[in-house]
Amino acid sequence: MEKNVHEIEIKLEKEWKDAIDKTFKKKVKDAKVDGFRKGSVPKDIYLKNFGIESLYPDAANEAIQVAYKKILEEQKIVPVIEPTVDITGISDTNIILKFTFITHPEVTLGEYKKLGLKKEKATVSAKEIDEEIAQLRERMADVVVKENGVVADKDTAVIDFEGFVDGKKLDGGSGENYPLEIGSHTFIPGFEEGLIGLKAGEKKTLNLQFPENYVEDLKNKKVRFEVTVNEIKTRSLPEMDEEFFKDLGYDDVKTVDDLKNKVKEDLKHHKEHEIEDKFLDTCLEKAAANMKVKINPEIIDEEVHRMIDQYAQQLQMQGLDIEKYYEITGTTPEALHKQMAPEAEKRVKYRYLIEAIADAEKIDFTEKEVDKRAEEMAQSYGISVEELLKAYGTKDIVKYDMKMRRAMEILTENN
Repeated sequence: MEKNVHEIEIKLEKEWKDAIDKTFKKKVKDAKVDGFRKGSVPKDIYLKNFGIESLYPDAANEAIQVAYKKILEEQKIVPVIEPTVDITGISDTNIILKFTFITHPEVTLGEYKKLGLKKEKATVSAKEIDEEIAQLRERMADVVVKENGVVADKDTAVIDFEGFVDGKKLDGGSGENYPLEIGSHTFIPGFEEGLIGLKAGEKKTLNLQFPENYVEDLKNKKVRFEVTVNEIKTRSLPEMDEEFFKDLGYDDVKTVDDLKNKVKEDLKHHKEHEIEDKFLDTCLEKAAANMKVKINPEIIDEEVHRMIDQYAQQLQMQGLDIEKYYEITGTTPEALHKQMAPEAEKRVKYRYLIEAIADAEKIDFTEKEVDKRAEEMAQSYGISVEELLKAYGTKDIVKYDMKMRRAMEILTENN
């Protein structure tokens, strides 16, 4: 048994009697016994009809909560995950419970300073600036009708189309005034390319073939599309003027050179954040490799469950529940658990590393500093401090977060 695994057995007598009495008072409300009104069956009559054993399951749940609280108070034990509990003895006079607690594993820090790591420098090339400006113009472009022109790449062709396979109309293979962006690869290979060069009002027959990876009854089959181009729309890029700069939210930008400098600054800032995140991860990885810790499988499993719960919430926000996700992807809860286990182990290991650094560096904060940080956090979220602490639980969580952040700063500052 690992040093951080603690088996504690506890026997409850008075508390067990109280749990049985409490359970009886709940159960009797719905008990039906001939000759008695519902909810008014005496205890001796209830036990004669249903047996005291009928009260054991709910009473045991009550007793477990009482025993758990008692152990935490008396043993001063701090579990890192929910303990497991077994009923090793039960009768009408007592219950014996065996709890298995897992506490913080022993961590031996290795070298976490002077790891010989070098941080990249954020540089921005002229090409990157031009590409970013081109993307900004694309995002702000207006879609206009292309007069007296032909369909070209990135244009939107508004088309009528009808498909035929084996001389019969293709089910679901037709449409009217369908806006098709050329180059979007929305249709099968050859369709969009076949429209390039056509004018508005022109018709064309496209003889194509469904790809190998298409649906079973159509893959590799020849298909004919009769297409009419009704209208051609193109993207009109904005001029590089002050109106465009203001539309981007750059009120202080007046010239193209100003814009380039602004874009360079933004790109550099973004790259610096990416480099900081990457460098922190590299430092964590190397320092964790120097650390000694044996993490219980149960702790990793708990982290996996937490990650899966978070993922399920993300799916829910997209209108998809986890069960539907399993159905669509053909995966299973077990497979997802296995897939997430390596990342969960890494997260847990890094957490213990950062906590150990905080302890080694004797990082601490005054109550005033914690209050100030709580106020800053609440302000950034647009909520009150009371609402923040309600969400977090206590100020101790804010303090813990501060200690972890400072430990990570120390890790990166010294490497």
